[in-house]
Amino acid sequence: MSDLEFHARVAAHGDVLGVGIGARPEEWEARLGADYVDDRSGALLRRDHGLVELTFQEERGSWSCLGFTVQVHRLRWDPGSAVPAALWDAYGGFGRSVRFGDLTAAVAALGRTVEPDDDGTAADFRRYRVPGSGVRVLVRLAPGTPEAECPVEKLDVSPAWWGVTG
Repeated sequence: MSDLEFHARVAAHGDVLGVGIGARPEEWEARLGADYVDDRSGALLRRDHGLVELTFQEERGSWSCLGFTVQVHRLRWDPGSAVPAALWDAYGGFGRSVRFGDLTAAVAALGRTVEPDDDGTAADFRRYRVPGSGVRVLVRLAPGTPEAECPVEKLDVSPAWWGVTG
């Protein structure tokens, strides 16, 4: 498998190594490992695994994943330190970026589409969604560069935040 396949599978299916929305912190730790930083504020817990950043919500003494983001932009500086070992093991090496055109083609190969979901408020970013998974794709635009060649900034997997599951 490849790093592009990782990003496409997240976009198309809304999970990482089989865990996703609703999973408990220990389920995520079992998949991604114990190398993370926690930041708790009241009933919310942000767990940062580098490339993958999770948000959990506590309800009646139990924590569950409310949403997560694949912070693709973090690969630019040092993929070796940003990518959890479990993802290296599953997908091999990770490059420093993912081109939007490559991602949309890989998502299409998995039977999904990527559609515009932009509110037009940002001149340097464009947002897309993957129907069926509820994932949002944020693309960093560059003057004079075709959008398909622009880098993916992040993948947001957070149906509750967006108010849309599909």
